[in-house]
Amino acid sequence: MKRLFFVIMGTAALFCACSSSNIETALQEAFGVTAHASAPVFLGCRTISAHEIRFQFSLPVTLLSARFSPDMEVESVINGTDVAITVRESAAAGEQVTADILVEDEHKNTLNVLTLFRIRNDRLPSFVITEIRSETSKPKGEFVEINMLSDGNLGALRMFAATNGMDAPVFECEPVEVEEGEYVVIHLRTYEDGSVNEYGTNRAEAAAADAQSTARDFWLSDAAEKLRKTDAVFFLDQDDAVLDAVLFSANGTWGSKTFSDNVANAAQLLEEHGAWTTASGGLLSPDDAFSSASTTATRTICRKEGAADTNTAADWYITVSSGATPGKPNNTGKYVPK
Repeated sequence: MKRLFFVIMGTAALFCACSSSNIETALQEAFGVTAHASAPVFLGCRTISAHEIRFQFSLPVTLLSARFSPDMEVESVINGTDVAITVRESAAAGEQVTADILVEDEHKNTLNVLTLFRIRNDRLPSFVITEIRSETSKPKGEFVEINMLSDGNLGALRMFAATNGMDAPVFECEPVEVEEGEYVVIHLRTYEDGSVNEYGTNRAEAAAADAQSTARDFWLSDAAEKLRKTDAVFFLDQDDAVLDAVLFSANGTWGSKTFSDNVANAAQLLEEHGAWTTASGGLLSPDDAFSSASTTATRTICRKEGAADTNTAADWYITVSSGATPGKPNNTGKYVPK
């Protein structure tokens, strides 16, 4: 890491005094090392299987060392622009791992990378989003409810809310076994004590507002706003496939100037993945989003449970006032504007 730092700084300092053909010679004289302006750049990592992780670089590199926490023993390595590391014993499916790796390119430039990834989880269950509250009434905050259509493990599942951007999820699940028919509620604010993440077997452990002993409750750790009345909620797996999504708008637009680009970009992503479509099959527009105009903190966006999933606004309705049912089957009463 120190060598790469000096190479970058040296190049910047000497570039004005030297032609491009003489940069390497100048660096050699200044530091006594062979250095090149083009050093490797870390581009990211992904898990291929429970035992194989690939680290991508801008140039071919050779792995010098690799350490993981939790500890995993390296079994084999394939070098190149993609450094493929196979480990003998992996952590639990979906568990977060810290990787500390050192690589070297053909010119002896070294790069130290400290990054996080999650072990491959090939047991994500099938599920659908069933209820969303996009407004808060303290101590009850916004939530997203999902219902399991099969058994599985939710480790590494990521949930996004478009108004927060798509660079990072608002929620990423730790490994936890779930069963078909089980409801999971992701509460997007923490207002009070008792907001316990129920990763164990006790589903009655959480005692905050909206927690249900019949469901598994998870909580974001602060009270900052994460969901708006015009937004898109969607879940991605480790291959960035969209598992389920809901697109909603309060006024037939992509929202305020602050968030409209984010929502429009999310809508395009969902359209490309077939996760949200138009009733006519044409190009997706704000008019194709579900109308959230009549929602309140007690009138939530609900799926028509048991009906076929068409990935359109037709799958959804607004429940009656005081009809929110986080962690339970949806109230089938439909709000009718006066």
